[in-house]
Amino acid sequence: MDFFIFRNEAKSCNFANMEFSSKLLENAVNEMSQLPGIGKRTALRLVLHLLRQPDTQTFQLADALSKVRAEIKFCKSCHNISDKDICEICENPKRQTDIICVVEDIRDVMAIENTSSFKGLYHVLGGKISPMDGIGPQDLTIKALVEKVKKGTVKELIFAMSPTMEGDTTNFYIFKQIQGMDVATSTIARGVAAGNELEYTDEITLGRSIVDRVPFEASLKS
Repeated sequence: MDFFIFRNEAKSCNFANMEFSSKLLENAVNEMSQLPGIGKRTALRLVLHLLRQPDTQTFQLADALSKVRAEIKFCKSCHNISDKDICEICENPKRQTDIICVVEDIRDVMAIENTSSFKGLYHVLGGKISPMDGIGPQDLTIKALVEKVKKGTVKELIFAMSPTMEGDTTNFYIFKQIQGMDVATSTIARGVAAGNELEYTDEITLGRSIVDRVPFEASLKS
């Protein structure tokens, strides 16, 4: 098979209404284009790239995707993505178990871990409150977080949600749920620009925002 023919066809065809010489190719492109940020043009380029690679590389990719879908777990303690029932961070005896950093998803855990500035545990909410998207408190792991605080072993909650309207709304909702309980609340310093997603913040800025965190109630007055 001459894959250069596909290259030329890809350059000349109308990507809004592609004509495929292979139904298998069309199906693969359609599936690939459903991924975030992947349009039909990029999907076709990726599929043709895979076709040019050794069979083993494509099969390894397919096997990895199949396994991550079938075998991935969520930590029973912090709800982070894990290979086991309890993730490595929660199992680490060197972590401070009385400080919990509240984040939106695993990407934020990875971003904060890359700063090496936080040695406590995490609680992954699985999203943020967003009425426009139909996401309410009941769709997140807020109830499990409140139950942790009620046990009395948590001394501080750090709200590390992205400084967006939805992130601030989520922080405030949790704050109201635990008001009156014996736990300190803080939020990352506003070195992280308002409106930015946490995962795109550089490591130095994010690390400093964790270290220089401020009491949550003080942030409500600013």
